[in-house]
Amino acid sequence: MECNFMRICVTIMPEGETMAAIKTAIAHKHFRLDTVKLKRAQKVLQAPTETEAIERALELVLSEHRRDRLAVVANERFIQSGVTIRDVYGTLDA
Repeated sequence: MECNFMRICVTIMPEGETMAAIKTAIAHKHFRLDTVKLKRAQKVLQAPTETEAIERALELVLSEHRRDRLAVVANERFIQSGVTIRDVYGTLDA
């Protein structure tokens, strides 16, 4: 399986603001990480640096969590809709 990623950063500024006035959300953090896992993640995510690999991995986790939440909401709406599911092939247990 091949994964290709493109990172696009967009900064939305209020009218009249300059880049100097916008503070970034980047902070220096120090972690103790398994170097083998980090290198494997870097290779799988095709990240040029270890920092980029970590950022891409975090983005994947966050997007997966969002998809999971949306699926739960959609499933709840489906169940609450009162739709009757029929076993047209007779293969499901009663």
